[in-house]
Amino acid sequence: MEELKNTPPLPPLIKGGKAGGLGDKVSSETVHIALLSAYAVGLHSIEALIPTPVPWLRLGLANIITLTTLYLYGLRAGMIVTLTRVVIRSLLAGTFLGPAFAMSLGGGIASTLVMWGLKAIFGRLLSPVSVSIFGALTHNITQLFLAYLLFVRRIEAILIVSPVILGAGLLTGIFNGIVTNMIIKKIQEKKEAAKVAENLVP
Repeated sequence: MEELKNTPPLPPLIKGGKAGGLGDKVSSETVHIALLSAYAVGLHSIEALIPTPVPWLRLGLANIITLTTLYLYGLRAGMIVTLTRVVIRSLLAGTFLGPAFAMSLGGGIASTLVMWGLKAIFGRLLSPVSVSIFGALTHNITQLFLAYLLFVRRIEAILIVSPVILGAGLLTGIFNGIVTNMIIKKIQEKKEAAKVAENLVP
């Protein structure tokens, strides 16, 4: 009994202890990433309803969510959002494991990796707008390449639609980057305001 009395108390697992704080943070990030994935699926689904002159040409609005996730949580979270969006959307559309799925998956993975690489290498030298442009162009170039490999098999057809695809990618990349930049700034402002509020609490 005497030994039990002298045993130091276990570290708290709820708020107030380091372990609890870490657990809260992990749980919070998981919830945020899940919500971001849901937003990406929703935007992708809305985007699919908009008619386009080329079957695989999309506005890439879901890329706003991917880029925001990359800035907030890093590559792993960004890739989770991308894969979740592509898989769930393809299941809903009935294109899972088909050519459209392969193009969407390839474009999504390639653009996510390029955007993360640019952010990791250049840091603040490149704005979210610049990163978004490179991501959009990477996505479109990858899809054009996969379209040629999977079912077009005519390089002249790819060359004809390439200017339209890449031009649209440039415009949507700029738009998505601007929106992403606004979202990140808003989140940073809220974080700073929360820190100030915490410091004011006695």
